[in-house]
Amino acid sequence: MSMDPQTLAEVMEATWPPAMLQPCGPFLLRKGEGGGKRVSAATVEAPWLQDDLTRAEAEMGADPLFLIRAGDGALDDALAARGYRVVDPVIAYAAPVADLLGEGPRRMTTFPHWPPMQIARQIWADAGIGPARLAVMERVEGAKAVILGRANDRASGVAFVACHGQQAMLHALEVVPALRRQGSAQDMLRAAAGWAGAQGADSLGLVVTEANGPARALYARMGMRPVGRYHYRQR
Repeated sequence: MSMDPQTLAEVMEATWPPAMLQPCGPFLLRKGEGGGKRVSAATVEAPWLQDDLTRAEAEMGADPLFLIRAGDGALDDALAARGYRVVDPVIAYAAPVADLLGEGPRRMTTFPHWPPMQIARQIWADAGIGPARLAVMERVEGAKAVILGRANDRASGVAFVACHGQQAMLHALEVVPALRRQGSAQDMLRAAAGWAGAQGADSLGLVVTEANGPARALYARMGMRPVGRYHYRQR
């Protein structure tokens, strides 16, 4: 399946929203309030000049961060010339909900719910996903859910899924280290697909860093295919 860069950007923004958007000429600045790079990075939305870029840098203060999407080659080059380095190249994967769901998760291995139960919050906290990222989830206005995974009669993992139109995105997928390689991630993905389908979505996507080989291999085995890429530039 395919997802054009504009659709990917819209779905990501709706399902993992910043605290505030601030236009700055042709650039769009984001205030993430500690919610991570995706909700804190600036993007370019219209033709720009070097002076526009300088103003955006100044507005962002001491630690400017830019998100570079397909078609942003000129900005990428300009930032490189200004001493910005590439950070966290990302690949977006997606698949039809029906293909991902298959026969569904194994019985009693997943529990979709909202708001997050305390055990889900604890698993996220142990993985470094704290209140600022939970606040991102709270800001989502559409249909959303937490998928709690179980393995060996224990809570084994957690993920967040949200819908935007007929697209759903999975975020913050974490599996407890001691319970990895037992199929919990697959069960949570299938449960997320089932939940998304029940909300009217026909595809489920997610993003993962290029460096995360094991996760990328899992998504490929489950039939997910790359549908987009982006990276960050940070000084």
